[in-house]
Amino acid sequence: MSFETISLLLNWLELGVLFGILFRLARTFDLIASTQRELRRAIHHLGEQQATEPAINFTPGGSGDRVGSPSLQFRVGPEIL
Repeated sequence: MSFETISLLLNWLELGVLFGILFRLARTFDLIASTQRELRRAIHHLGEQQATEPAINFTPGGSGDRVGSPSLQFRVGPEIL
């Protein structure tokens, strides 16, 4: 085989590898996009679900209000006692 034939064959091989890499990247980006869509749907669904649920009582006194931080309910001080 001559040098030109080998060079042409290698160029075609490089082009094929390049297309393979680009195809793989496109599939990866499609997977990332679909995962992002599913996460957005799940977060939206959770937001709707929390909006329809009644308030959960996290306070030890049973007032029915939500506490901003779970650590507040375990703090012992004059304002809780």
